[in-house]
Amino acid sequence: MKLGYIGLGKMGFNMVELLLEKSHEVVAFSRTEKVVKEIAKQGAKPSSSVQSLAATLAAPRLIWLMIPYQAVDEVIKELIPSLREGDTIIDGGNSPYRESMRRARELEEKGIDFLDAGVSGGPGGARSGACIMVGGKEAVYKKFKDLFRDLSVKKGYAYMGKSGAGHFVKMVHNGIEYGMMQAIAEGFAVMKACPFDLDLVKVAEIYNHRSVIESRLVDWLKKAFEQYGEGLENISGSVEQTGEGAWTVEAARELGIQVPIIEGALKFRIESQRKPNYTGKIISALRHQFGGHEVSKK
Repeated sequence: MKLGYIGLGKMGFNMVELLLEKSHEVVAFSRTEKVVKEIAKQGAKPSSSVQSLAATLAAPRLIWLMIPYQAVDEVIKELIPSLREGDTIIDGGNSPYRESMRRARELEEKGIDFLDAGVSGGPGGARSGACIMVGGKEAVYKKFKDLFRDLSVKKGYAYMGKSGAGHFVKMVHNGIEYGMMQAIAEGFAVMKACPFDLDLVKVAEIYNHRSVIESRLVDWLKKAFEQYGEGLENISGSVEQTGEGAWTVEAARELGIQVPIIEGALKFRIESQRKPNYTGKIISALRHQFGGHEVSKK
């Protein structure tokens, strides 16, 4: 398959590497010229602009966006003059699901297909196989099923429903992630403060051998302790939040569903900006382990 790929950040660059390994032809563009040159060395065809990328592709075109949600409308606006009926845009970033629904409607009026693909797994998953949740017209999803298969771990991709469903499911995933990390961080903070002088690396290790809370998150915490020490001295106790947790809380309120765990985790992150603490250090360390987020102590 030949496709255009816009956005070569931590996730995008790794996904293009995987696509090239799976013998897909990729025309790549990023506003950072350096990474375009780097991915070109691995076999991607470099492009100097959004418009030239679209012009390089033969109809019907497929273009994957892996960019911040704030930039999606701008990039689509740049693409539109170069696209034709039957072309497809896939948004693989974390966009608000209602925005994806709107974009699908607006593009459909021009005869352009749109899929919203929620991608989980962080940069590591992007490189070795992610978990992908897709929304849009099912016929369009089926058209590109092999592409999703090649970008995912085994059985790690699926059709979620009409436009917006992919990003909605990914949004809730991230909200659940907030709550899970919060619970792990709070538990380990209690153990750090207890009088038993516990070896937290050993605790994380034993938890990850068939205990009920065995998980990738616990394994990442073990690795963070090994890398930074149990005190996590160089890790910030103020936790960033990129929006998806807040979107989940907002959606839950609109649906009349109580989500006190996710809401509490979101509140903690906001308050940690002025009251950094050890629990925040653990959450920051976890975010760094799976997502490569910058968490150095200011």
